[in-house]
Parts: sequence; C-alpha cells; structure tokens
Amino acid sequence: MASVLCLPLAADFLPGQAQAQQGTGKVTFETGALTLQTTDGKRHSFTIELALDSDQRAQGLMFRKSMAADHGMLFDFGTTRRVMMWMKNTILPLDMLFVSKEGRVETLHENAVPQSEAIIDSQVPVAYVLELNAGTIKRLAITPGARLETPQIGPSAKPVEAD
Repeated sequence: MASVLCLPLAADFLPGQAQAQQGTGKVTFETGALTLQTTDGKRHSFTIELALDSDQRAQGLMFRKSMAADHGMLFDFGTTRRVMMWMKNTILPLDMLFVSKEGRVETLHENAVPQSEAIIDSQVPVAYVLELNAGTIKRLAITPGARLETPQIGPSAKPVEAD
C-alpha cells in the first residue's frame, strides 16, 4: 500500500470530488476532506486520498516523493481487525494513526522509516489507518482518543466491502 503494505497475515479500506492518478500510475484514488479533533479540542483539516480496495491499499503512498503538509491517505479496511503494515517501496517518512470504526484514534506509530520492511502493528483491532507526513503527530499533539470526522467514518458511513 501506499507508504505501507497491509500484509495478508494481518488485515486489509467515501468518496470526494476528484480522482487523481498517483504512484506508479496504475491505481487511482478518490479524494475527500477529513477533520481531526485532538483530545484538547483543536480541529485540523486535511485533504485525503482514499484507499478503499485491495489494489489501492497495496499501492498506498509507495514511490511518492512528497505530500503536502495538510494531506494524507485514509485506508478503509471495510471491517474491524488487527492491521499490520510496512514501508517497503515508500520513500516518505510517515506517521500512522490506527482508528476504530467510530473514528477514535486507538494507537499511533510515529516516524515510520522509509523503505523499511519492519512490521508496524496496530496492536488492537481497527477499521482505518490514516497516514500523514512524519512529524504531524508531534506537531499537532495527536494522542489516542483523538477523533476523525469524514463521510467514510461513523454510523452514517456507507459500508465498504472487504476483500
């Protein structure tokens, strides 16, 4: 996946206005808006690309050389489960937020090492992973308990089929 790969032994991820050709040019991603509310009540807006199917999750942010500070990628796994990722073929250092079906940040991984094949484990069952530029967790003081708001997350969200 972009920046990280969702390994088959672990687990595998609605739509905005634009669709952009990304990465190696083989996979496209829809975009949308996301608001992150930290536990101290501060709100931060992001433009996200949506990794909704297995091909998109496998491509993720791989081979990207840059990403705007207010951008990210949301991986929607279509179900809640433990997720394992890696950074193979991902050039950008990333922060990862592991998020429940209801949009609560459960666990965090800061400064994932580019090109690393080390496993990054969500440690708990989650439905989503949000990847942001490395340093964002520290800069915005994101902690477990922060909340994501987007049409993809929450009780009114349209279900995504798991592969």
